[in-house]
Amino acid sequence: MAVESRGFITILTGLYSFQDCVHFLAAIRKFHQEPIIILIDRVPKILYPFLTAFKNVILKPAPKNENTVLASREAKLALYAASEFEKTIYLDSDICLLSNINDVFEYLDEYDFLLTEDVQPYIVKATNLLRGNQEENLPNVLPILQSVGLPLKEDNIQYNGGFMAFRKTEITHVFFDKFKYYFEIVKNNQDKLLLKDQGAFASAIATVQPKMKILPPTYNYLSKWKDAYNLEGEIKVLHCTYPYRPQYAKNITRSFYTRLFDKFAKVFLPSQVVNPWRTK
Repeated sequence: MAVESRGFITILTGLYSFQDCVHFLAAIRKFHQEPIIILIDRVPKILYPFLTAFKNVILKPAPKNENTVLASREAKLALYAASEFEKTIYLDSDICLLSNINDVFEYLDEYDFLLTEDVQPYIVKATNLLRGNQEENLPNVLPILQSVGLPLKEDNIQYNGGFMAFRKTEITHVFFDKFKYYFEIVKNNQDKLLLKDQGAFASAIATVQPKMKILPPTYNYLSKWKDAYNLEGEIKVLHCTYPYRPQYAKNITRSFYTRLFDKFAKVFLPSQVVNPWRTK
């Protein structure tokens, strides 16, 4: 199989994000015609045509796990292997493009990785990675992360893994191997750590140090945290974090097909808001 020069990839593990993913595809297709790979699991095959109704969508099996949140984390570890492209843009399926992002593909001529910082970028303040009371945990964030074996220091940054772009190079291959290694540490320390990938991701970045470019938050604007930003320029990538859904971006994704699908979704699909795996 010939390697495509560029394309998109996302993750869909379980029905809770299915409606999001339909709107994600509608938004991508408004601005881009590149192939879109969906790593998919725990979705009945009878629903696949709702996804493949969009042109050039490729469905690939995601790592299986009863816990759909863990399955999505493990699928993220598999992005390098699953991508068929020289240049890949990964986006969470609750993202809505508000413009084309051809410049991201172009940046990959020079960089191995393109990322955006988390709303709270400082790893020493990353209480969101720990179990327990956030205020009480604040002085102990770095010591706890280091105690379980994550090679993090005070100047390390937490990135938001909902957006990333990478080239197929040896260094990005090594990065994903390290990402997987450090995520196993996270999984094995669930008494202290929440099941999130940011700590493992930051550890892999710190260890491998790929040539990377940090993009502004306009490329990964988390609507839930809108008051935390001081934006310059128009938002390109709207990350409609739980419980703010991308289907509210009707000016982008609204069509006869999505209006019809949303009526179907209200009856047949579970709400993202009640996903029980978010509390485990």
